[in-house]
Amino acid sequence: MTNKCALVLASSQGLGLGVATALCAEGANVVLMGRGEERLATETAALNERKAGRAAYVVADLADPTTPERVLDAAQKFFGPIDILVNNSGGPAGGLASGVAAKTWDDEFAKMVLPIFEITRLAIQGMRARQWGRVITLASSGVVQPIPQLAVSNAMRSSVVSWMKTLSLEVAADGVTVNVVLPGRIDTPRVAQLDQAAAAKSGKPIADMVKASLATIPMGRYGRVDEFASVVAFLAGQTSSYVTGSVIRIDGGMIKAI
Repeated sequence: MTNKCALVLASSQGLGLGVATALCAEGANVVLMGRGEERLATETAALNERKAGRAAYVVADLADPTTPERVLDAAQKFFGPIDILVNNSGGPAGGLASGVAAKTWDDEFAKMVLPIFEITRLAIQGMRARQWGRVITLASSGVVQPIPQLAVSNAMRSSVVSWMKTLSLEVAADGVTVNVVLPGRIDTPRVAQLDQAAAAKSGKPIADMVKASLATIPMGRYGRVDEFASVVAFLAGQTSSYVTGSVIRIDGGMIKAI
């Protein structure tokens, strides 16, 4: 990936940071993006100290409608046109499908879905012109096997997956691949937050909730961030050139549906 430019959204921590780290280790020049400048600055400095690919960052909020164009412009000023786009976004609050008001659907679609569509639409124009590009979108196991109490996430991420599949058909002949990865229970702050919320709701100790969660995973453990990121790095590289339109599970066998 030497001299390839990658933009990784929501990459100040968790899966996004893990992906940025993996791409940088492969020699890509990576632009991190997030809302917290202090954390972004710290993580970017750490990546640059490793002296593989270079790293820079942009402070932005996906909920801001000006973000897609502004982030792409800023990223390209660092390292040139975007070759690899990794779409990532935070998750919404939990809740039942029957309890979500119309305004909540509107608000979450504007924050979680529209920015991804627009950033991707803008980025692929240059990729198609150069006849090479990679778009990888982080979604959720809930698009295959809906997660109880996460109705908004299940619905929003499903719409993103469908859009990406449609896009993959349009750009495949131009040397641009479009794939989606589905994390299962990866050991991140987000999963810890979900475990804590489940414990609070049930009134049970968090250790009991984690034990119950582990029991649903055939491998019997949560995944590591680097395990997840290595799959994304493969999809971003040269050797994955015939993989597109795919939805790839990185879940330790947790998803039971075929």
